Amino acid sequence: MSTPENVVQMIAEREVAFVDCRFTDTLGREHHLTVPASQMDEDRLESGVAFDGSSLPGWKGIEASDMILVPDAGTARLDPFREETTLILTCDVVEPSDLKGYDRDPRSLARRAEAYLKSSGLGDTAYFGPEPEFFVFDGVSWNADMSGSFVKIVSDEAAWSNAHDSNGNNLGYRPAVKGGYVPVPPVDSFADMRSEMCLLMEQMGVPVEIHHHEVGNCGQMEIGTRFSTLVERADWTQTMKYVIRNVAHVYGKTATFMPKPVVGDNGSGMHVHQSIWKDGQNLFAGNGYGGLSEFALYYIGGIIHHARALNAITNPGTNSYKRLVPHYEAPVKLAYSARNRSASIRIPYVGNPKARRVEARFPDPLANPYLAFSALMMAGLDGVQNKIHPGDPADKNLYDLPPEEDAKIPTVCSSLDQALEALDRDRDFLTRGGVFSNDLLDAYLDLKAQELDRLRVTPHPVEFDMYYTL
Repeated sequence: MSTPENVVQMIAEREVAFVDCRFTDTLGREHHLTVPASQMDEDRLESGVAFDGSSLPGWKGIEASDMILVPDAGTARLDPFREETTLILTCDVVEPSDLKGYDRDPRSLARRAEAYLKSSGLGDTAYFGPEPEFFVFDGVSWNADMSGSFVKIVSDEAAWSNAHDSNGNNLGYRPAVKGGYVPVPPVDSFADMRSEMCLLMEQMGVPVEIHHHEVGNCGQMEIGTRFSTLVERADWTQTMKYVIRNVAHVYGKTATFMPKPVVGDNGSGMHVHQSIWKDGQNLFAGNGYGGLSEFALYYIGGIIHHARALNAITNPGTNSYKRLVPHYEAPVKLAYSARNRSASIRIPYVGNPKARRVEARFPDPLANPYLAFSALMMAGLDGVQNKIHPGDPADKNLYDLPPEEDAKIPTVCSSLDQALEALDRDRDFLTRGGVFSNDLLDAYLDLKAQELDRLRVTPHPVEFDMYYTL
């Protein structure tokens, strides 16, 4: 395990010029403070770096703004995008008064979630493996003010570009709408870019398992990375996003993790694989349905039971609910099944019981990974503690059920305001062990209500299309 002493040694050996202290806010945005490496001795690494917490949405008031970033020495990695040699350290945000993790710091919250798991006696390790999908465009522009609003996506790979010449020519190799899944180049025009992303992720300590083009046309992709423990896997997710955005930027393109940037084609999800272990044993492995244990079935029951409250955290944007609609591989039905990708909880096929896990398919990559993984685990553990059985599995295609069967299966939320109301009502499972606090949840709900209000009062171009001439 790396220590401040190791970090100081690394700074000297690599001739590091600057140390970048990274942290994540409530909404999932990463921030950084850059310190000259000459100022980063062991004492500074242990005591931390002061900053103003009042300038971040949903955090401190100006009357109590002082905060401290305490670097985690085990996260040290070099930044491949900075001109000067820069070492990145992921930090916990702590209160200067008692040096405890700040109540609203997502990474400190995720640490509390891991501690709660151990204290519960149910398990000692939670493993997570997210699959964030994303789009890469050649360009994007938008505007929303008193003069009107628009959004314009530029993508040479898009199906709509079949009608347009690029630099006086049109080569015609493009995925069709909903036809982008794993073609070879030149139809997949991003293979080399993804390979570069993967190499840099590996260089920054994120193990890569696979990469490929996804179903959506106009540059939808996925890079599969290895599972790890809750906090580390959330750290890796932030590193993934950083690398993907910056490599795209270097190529003169732009990457987005919006769940539904393109109408009429698949959106981007973040399927989250998860399992609970104790004393080196996978508690999800058993002889029940799909090779699962009773523990795992109760865990699934907890996620389904609390799914609508979870939506506020795992699907945290108004745009999230433009993805959660039927017929675009969107897992709207709250059911579980072995291998059936139309269910919101899937049990992937694995040959080794040690790899037994469940996959929540409704989350999307707008989610703050520290909050989302913690919330999913807390819901699952509540299912175990209260023996919430998920009922019978759903092995049919849930997109094509008869109306009478379809009506019996509950669904995820259909809008962000519905999800926020569900979280406000159903929050006790999150606050056990002091993992989430009511103070944090209230602040989160307030931030999201502001997003709803902004969209609610803004005229939309589709409204002009529907109503202008009436």
